[in-house]
Amino acid sequence: MRSVWILQLVLLLALTSRATGLSIPLEVEQPPTIIRHTSGPLIVLPFDYTVKIKCEARGNPTPEYRWTKDGKDFIPPLTTTNSTAHTNGTIVLYNKLLAQFQGKYRCYASNKLGTAMTEEIELIVPSVPKFPKEELPPTVVKEGEPIILRCNPPEGVAPRQIYWMSIGLQHIAQDERVSMGTDGNLYFSNALQNDSRQDYCCFASFHRIRTIVQKSAVAVVVKSLKADNESSGGGDASPPARIPSLLLPSGVQTEKVLLKGETLQLECIPQGYPTPKVRWMKMGDELPSQTEFNNFGKLLTISAVEERDGGKYMCTAENSAGEAVHYFDVIVEEPPKWLTEPPPSQLTVIGSDVHIKCSVSGKPPPDITWRRNGELFRDDPQSSRRVFDDTLVLHNARPEDSGVYQCDASNSHGGVLANINIMVMNVAPRILTKDNQEYAVILGGDMVMNCSVFSSPPPIISWTRDETPGIIQGERFFTLQNGSLRIISAQKDDSGKYVCFAFNTEGNTAITAVLDVKDPTKIVAPPQDMQVISGTRAQLTCQAEYDKSLRGSFEVVWRKDGQEIAPPFEENSRYSVDDGMLQIMNVNLSDQGQYRCTARTSLDEDDATALLTILDVPDAPTNLQRSELNSPRNISLSWVPGSDHNSSVTEFIVEFEESQWEPGRWKELQKVPGNQATAELALHGHLNYQFRVYAVNAVGPGPPSEPTERYKTPPAAPDKNPENIKIQGHLPHQMDISWEPLQPIEHNGPGLEYKVSYRKLGVEDVWREHLVKRHSFVVRNTSTFVPYEIKIQSRNSHGWGPQPKVVTGYSGEDVPTAAPRDVAVEVFNTTVLRVSWTPAPPATVRGHLGGYNVHWLRKRSLLNPNKILDERQSMSFPGKRTHAIVPSLQPFSEYRLTVNVFNKKGNGPNSDPVTFSTPEGVPEQVPVLTASNAQKDSILLVWGPPLETNGVLTGYLLQYHHINETTLEVVDSREINISVADTTQWQLQGLNEGSLYRFHLSACTRAGCGPPLAQESSTIAQARAEGQQSDFSTQGWFIGTMCAVALLTLVALMACFVRRNKGGKYAGTPPPPQRQDMFSMEKVKEKEDLHPDVESQGMNDDTFCEYSDSEEKPLKGSSLCSLTGDDAVGDGVSRDSLVDYADGEGEFDEDGSFIGEYSTRKHGGSISEPSGPRQVTA
Repeated sequence: MRSVWILQLVLLLALTSRATGLSIPLEVEQPPTIIRHTSGPLIVLPFDYTVKIKCEARGNPTPEYRWTKDGKDFIPPLTTTNSTAHTNGTIVLYNKLLAQFQGKYRCYASNKLGTAMTEEIELIVPSVPKFPKEELPPTVVKEGEPIILRCNPPEGVAPRQIYWMSIGLQHIAQDERVSMGTDGNLYFSNALQNDSRQDYCCFASFHRIRTIVQKSAVAVVVKSLKADNESSGGGDASPPARIPSLLLPSGVQTEKVLLKGETLQLECIPQGYPTPKVRWMKMGDELPSQTEFNNFGKLLTISAVEERDGGKYMCTAENSAGEAVHYFDVIVEEPPKWLTEPPPSQLTVIGSDVHIKCSVSGKPPPDITWRRNGELFRDDPQSSRRVFDDTLVLHNARPEDSGVYQCDASNSHGGVLANINIMVMNVAPRILTKDNQEYAVILGGDMVMNCSVFSSPPPIISWTRDETPGIIQGERFFTLQNGSLRIISAQKDDSGKYVCFAFNTEGNTAITAVLDVKDPTKIVAPPQDMQVISGTRAQLTCQAEYDKSLRGSFEVVWRKDGQEIAPPFEENSRYSVDDGMLQIMNVNLSDQGQYRCTARTSLDEDDATALLTILDVPDAPTNLQRSELNSPRNISLSWVPGSDHNSSVTEFIVEFEESQWEPGRWKELQKVPGNQATAELALHGHLNYQFRVYAVNAVGPGPPSEPTERYKTPPAAPDKNPENIKIQGHLPHQMDISWEPLQPIEHNGPGLEYKVSYRKLGVEDVWREHLVKRHSFVVRNTSTFVPYEIKIQSRNSHGWGPQPKVVTGYSGEDVPTAAPRDVAVEVFNTTVLRVSWTPAPPATVRGHLGGYNVHWLRKRSLLNPNKILDERQSMSFPGKRTHAIVPSLQPFSEYRLTVNVFNKKGNGPNSDPVTFSTPEGVPEQVPVLTASNAQKDSILLVWGPPLETNGVLTGYLLQYHHINETTLEVVDSREINISVADTTQWQLQGLNEGSLYRFHLSACTRAGCGPPLAQESSTIAQARAEGQQSDFSTQGWFIGTMCAVALLTLVALMACFVRRNKGGKYAGTPPPPQRQDMFSMEKVKEKEDLHPDVESQGMNDDTFCEYSDSEEKPLKGSSLCSLTGDDAVGDGVSRDSLVDYADGEGEFDEDGSFIGEYSTRKHGGSISEPSGPRQVTA
């Protein structure tokens, strides 16, 4: 088992180690490991102020650094240190001294356990590029001969670009004949006469150092062949043909060596006449797919070459005179590289064998050099340290074999270097993880508790529960290769202490880990999708449950469309978050989106999303288009609806504005359903229109569109005639005609006027016509109240309007001349009667029948026939009728009644008067009732007579009830008829001692008894009676006082009633609440009196409306009723309301029944006026 653990650790180290060293905690002593250094070459630019060459290593003890330059020790001018980690070996070189520091550098980091080293770092300090100052002789050739203008550009910081230009910086034109080679020279395959010029200049550009240098100009002189050909008598002679040959490259074959991945460039620049063409091929194979041809076919380019791209290539230059060829032997090589990974560092036990294999590849094959701690390490056959080419072997390794071994593999193209830390030791386990480390995990989550151990040989690691003996086992528990314990799906009972135990052959150790399983965070009230109207407030709630021990780290974070809404919010911010609730004030369309609520602690989180939709008014429609339909005044308007902002458009409103009558004022023209984007518009003539459209949705109306261009309609005849024609007769012999004029926009043209036509209905055939510009006309000298036919037609300068409609009206009215006849009355009860009459002849009404006025005069009370009262009242009954109901009469009184007809002009004469009397009624309630002088078996009752007896008072009815004071139930009831009318007190005898009595007293006439007044009192007990006997002489004064109080109360009540009667019972002052209860019995009685037989029950067909207290004064107003008169309190039922006569509904039918409330005024004058003749409306 132990060997298995050792093998596992060795494998782990092999997998996790890197060329830079073992992953050993820094607390453990270890040799240096280079962790950071500058890779060469390092090129210094002229404007670099300083240059840093970095070298940083880790190790324990802290490494010390030294440098070499070109293989010799080098002391840097300045070394920086890093106080937060290890000493830093970086060197800094200053610009002024850089030239002297050019060379190859190597950094060494050392401590007592070994030395690590870097690859060589080449520092290149290029000089400023420049051409030598020289005077170049002119190049003189004959026409047709080749020319080579050499550039020889200076070296400098790559990349370098070469240009051939004139002194005036004009580029030299290049083509198949003239071109620049990769070496910077300018090649002419054959010279022509026009190649002669004095300013061929070569320019070299180094853009990294922002430098361009120029070579001295060179002159080219091309001699013409014409002089040579003049002797032969030829004309314009061409150069003789020349067989091609190659200006570049020279010879027959060139070897081209380059590195894998570089770009291959093969160049063939020929000379000859005519200008040769160049062809390319690969011997025995096709050209690679990435092959490109540049510089007019003279340059073959293959990018990112592979080894398979090597081989023989051939270029052929050919013209009419022959051809020339050149061969290229392309060899693709590569610098050394690791076949897999650099050799890993190793930790091994004393006495084991150590094998270090340096597996590299390269072409040519690399040479491998071994070093130990930076010093050359050679094979020693006589010792246990052997070198076998790419492998170093340490047999039976000892602690002194520990150190840093370097494998340096190089060929002609470069090299690679690896530092391999070899640690040979035996050490007891050392647990590097902190003891009593606390871990927290969410219920159901996975947890790894660390136990990092360093030892040699590798340790065996096991885990136990603190309170449970034995190694932890179970399908949810796993010990990882690095010694950590992994728990899958942690449960609450997994909380507690755990022990990590590590041991090997050298010793053992242990640490404790504490695990706490927390409750998960869960959103219990997530935000809900919602729609909010723009400008209002949006509230998104997010309530979460979490482990209370994590309260300090709990927070709720809101995001909108992935972007966090982060507090703190500014004072005027529209966002606020309180207890998980996000509030957005004054929302707008930019707030629409998906909101994510994240409730999180330091261990876990839960989130929920909601979609916030903003409802807003629709955007303005766009792209309004106008087109004519069948006439210029009938057009079609179309538009493109704007965004409805999540609330469907219900309608579009088309508005117009015209510049003639009301410029700048927009008016609604037409409504269009929300699913329609066109409207057909009928327009008025002679107007200069412009139109706009706005949309309406459930949120409200949106902004209007941009107005259209103005559209002018042609003038036309009016499309309509005046409406609402009214015919009135303010005077008896004239007829006033008025109408609603056309609106200015309805004129359709200039010169609007109206033709008024009228004739007598059924009498005249010829229309009388008048043209007017105003909207009224008066016909004079008419007969009184004669029907006319009237029509009104509009016209303007462009013609007449449509044929008008004919309306009928009447000329002026006059007051009626006859009175109703056969007036008769039928008395129903003490306060209500029915009056009937024969209507006045229609011809005598002389106008529209308004209705009838009924006037009645209360002449005297039959109780006091010698006193003349002269109390006048009246009521108006609109419409055609022959009878009416008259309410609110006083009982036991004599009346005189007349009737007259009225129209709008006034009242006709009164009818002959009818005299009648009302029967007796029941008295009013007695005003006061007191109980006094209570003895053990008697009580004295004192009262005042009723203020209104409504008849001849015959006496009183006294009822008294014995009351159980505990249950308030009636024990015994008795009544006494007091037949003496002027009696105002009564001594009740034979009562029970110490008992409670309730007394009811009603006044009576021959018609019956009125409403009772109640009073309660108690007899006294025996003991109190004896005390009163001894003190009776002192109580006489009490009776006298009570009588005086009763008399004063009676006088005050009479004064109140008199004052009240001056205002009238029905003037709006309701009776006291308690009196309603008292009157309820009498109301029922009188209601029964109102329906003694079938005929009286039919009185609901009568109606009364208005009244006046003057017989001569005309009545005005509507159908509301009013009553006047000296009302007394006594007969409360018949004067309270007429609702009882309308079956509780408070209104009667049109033929005369009661239709509403009524009120009473003393000498109140007219209340309202019947509508009378109405205006005729067309």
